Amino acid sequence: MTEALKKVALLILSEKCMEEYFEEYNFLDVGCFKATLSKCLGLAIICGSFLVKVPQVLKILKSKSAQGINFVSVLLDLLAITSMVSYSFVSGFPFSSWGDGVFLGLQTLAIAVLVLHFNGNTTYAAVFFIAYVAIVAEAVSGRTPTNVLWGCQTMNIPIVLISKFIQAYTNYSYGSTGQLSAVTGFMLFFGSLARIFTSVQETGDTSMIVMYTCSTFANAVIAFQILYYWNVKLSSKEKAKKAE
Repeated sequence: MTEALKKVALLILSEKCMEEYFEEYNFLDVGCFKATLSKCLGLAIICGSFLVKVPQVLKILKSKSAQGINFVSVLLDLLAITSMVSYSFVSGFPFSSWGDGVFLGLQTLAIAVLVLHFNGNTTYAAVFFIAYVAIVAEAVSGRTPTNVLWGCQTMNIPIVLISKFIQAYTNYSYGSTGQLSAVTGFMLFFGSLARIFTSVQETGDTSMIVMYTCSTFANAVIAFQILYYWNVKLSSKEKAKKAE
């Protein structure tokens, strides 16, 4: 029983912190506090990632429309997530520092396929799905050189910014956020914000830290637009009611 509890505790605490807390009774160790907080945040983000983009997927399915969702933006977002996950997996980083990318990638893939499907390109959607699975399998197989994956990871910084700003421009052009989900938008913002801290603590990888910093900024722009255009839409409805 004691061994089982220790194994569970090691999901959150390192061996060093286990000693500090339960043998030395040093509960004020700053290093262990940061490491434990980072691990808890990482696991919480992974749990949350199961549902981050589900509202977006459901919104598309319910409306049977992908209006306002820019496919290029989704594609670049998927590329960034895939590069990050592949690089982290091959580099041996703790799963708590990148595991959410697996679930975000699957959900982003679903959105990409749905966008193609509802835009009348069902065949392209099927081909795209098969091609993506093949690329991911090759990237994590160990046959792809680490320096190539590192290069792809480094390219994530401009890719993340471009993908988000393409969507932001689409929102601006429509004067609406279309089928974008507010829940998804805000969860992505807070998730990327927390990832800055966990990346510093668990990986120390500069490219990942900078990527999440840029991602947080770009997600903040989308979140602001969701609020702004939601208020504009609400105001329009109120004016229409007054006119009646």
